[in-house]
Amino acid sequence: MGSEPPSSPQVVEDGGEEDEEELSGGEEADLRSSSGRGSLLTRRGITLRVLLKDGLVEPGDGVLAIHYLGKNFVGDLLTDGKIRWVETGQIFNSPSAWATHCKRLVNPAKKSGCGWASVRYRGQKLVQYKTTWLHKYQPSADMSLVSEEDDDEDEEEGKAAVQADDKNKNTKPGLHDVMVSRRTDRERIPVRYCTLGTRDAARDPHTLVELSAFSAINRFQPFNVAVSSNVLLLMDFHCHLTTSEVVGYLGGRWDTNTQLLTVLRAFPCRTRLADRDSASAVEEEICQNLFMRGLSLVGWYHSHPRGPALPSLQDIDSQMDHQLRLQGSNNGFQPCLGIICGPYYHGNQGVASTITPFWVVPPPEQRPNDYGIPVAVEVTYVQDNFLTSDVLNEMMLLVDYYRAAPDLVQFNQYWCPDTTMLDKIKVS
Repeated sequence: MGSEPPSSPQVVEDGGEEDEEELSGGEEADLRSSSGRGSLLTRRGITLRVLLKDGLVEPGDGVLAIHYLGKNFVGDLLTDGKIRWVETGQIFNSPSAWATHCKRLVNPAKKSGCGWASVRYRGQKLVQYKTTWLHKYQPSADMSLVSEEDDDEDEEEGKAAVQADDKNKNTKPGLHDVMVSRRTDRERIPVRYCTLGTRDAARDPHTLVELSAFSAINRFQPFNVAVSSNVLLLMDFHCHLTTSEVVGYLGGRWDTNTQLLTVLRAFPCRTRLADRDSASAVEEEICQNLFMRGLSLVGWYHSHPRGPALPSLQDIDSQMDHQLRLQGSNNGFQPCLGIICGPYYHGNQGVASTITPFWVVPPPEQRPNDYGIPVAVEVTYVQDNFLTSDVLNEMMLLVDYYRAAPDLVQFNQYWCPDTTMLDKIKVS
């Protein structure tokens, strides 16, 4: 299980200013025996080698991961506490060295990697294993020492860390311990499409773009859309379960005579966005479900868990790709609807999620290198008479899928002083 590095590997030691201190065997033993008697333990004292020796983590192939600005990196944890990057075979002495190296590939201006808060071991941030170690071997240690410099920027869309809001601490006695605060996440201000201009590789693909109206670009909406209330329910339920981004497909029918797109069923993808191995199997299962129900693929949805329900530049390109694929080679028009759901953005009106249906108009022929134009789609919502067994079954499968996930929403926490997360999902 990843015990030996490849021959003549390149060892990378640069971890920025926050790299961990390497300890000798004697120093590691001293860590276990010390209980705060005059020797304060800092975050730098606990290394992967320490965690390995105490059995809190185990060496293995592909057990480490970094998700940064839409890019995923996978690493092997070696028996000596070093990390081997799967893609190149490079060896890194610490999580910070690996995180800094990977992040600089995506963002050359990045100075440090916040390694212990950025690198996940089997889905959990490594910093959590530091806390476990301290609870076990130095229960009297100041827990604030664990988080020293460990706060990750967590720049991936919708995953900024939830921080305690001091203003809420005095709202109700005891609530601050379980309050999901109005976050101090960096507000990503949407830009207007007219400010984008020609494609620029240096532009952040997560830049949010305001939707245009069809009338603003001298167009009429070329199709009508009707969406079943059961579709909204299942889609919103799926997006509420996790703080990570989710995705799913939409099934329905397209009537060329009436130019009506009817969305009748949501098909949540029970898989991680970065899990390419299982993605094809999940998509094949959804295709079979569509066929068995006599439905066609008519669109897709995804979530912006804690951000505005507006498309990013990456979403615009994805939507354009979906539209072209759905149209096929016969050039016959069939619309593909994109929907963004924003469940936990505190800029929403009330506790209900913001649901944003959108479509992308290709750029003008004389400007082929421009981005597509994201436009708002007017939709009629059709109230179903009852909840189908299909939808109920799918909801139960989703609960089972996310039950043990580290990013599962804790529904006993508070969304706002008078509303728990469970209350919020019920109202939404």
